[in-house]
Amino acid sequence: TPGRMARAYAELFTPREFDLTTFPNDEGYDELVLARDIPIRSVCEHHLLPFTGVAHVGYLPGERIVGLSKLARIVEHFSCRPQVQERLTKQVADWLQDSLVPRGVGVVIEAEHSCMTLRGVRASGATTVTSTLLGCLRADARSRQEFFALSGVRA
Repeated sequence: TPGRMARAYAELFTPREFDLTTFPNDEGYDELVLARDIPIRSVCEHHLLPFTGVAHVGYLPGERIVGLSKLARIVEHFSCRPQVQERLTKQVADWLQDSLVPRGVGVVIEAEHSCMTLRGVRASGATTVTSTLLGCLRADARSRQEFFALSGVRA
């Protein structure tokens, strides 16, 4: 019914509130922190059809570290709106960079788009991979390779 559809869209497009919890990096941890296979669901802004997949989000700490659950919350926050995968990937990375000021940020999203698998080309099983790398994860080839290797993405 139209009412059910409206409630479904309201639920899909309303992210849960969260506060970014950060802590001083008292131990001086300077290695990669990575959350892999964060489930992602969003809706293609062009066709209003869902896309689902996983996000891999990592950062190289600076003076602060983040509560690990917040990496998944950030992904959820930006995916709860009509989106394109490219923008979503960049929004997650930029938000972490601006909020945490780490030495580097890496975000990879792998997703299957219903607008591509159920209609149009009907490329069942096809996935789209997007990445955004900032700071030393972009500039340093060894750090970039470590991020991709730990996230399970072939670089």
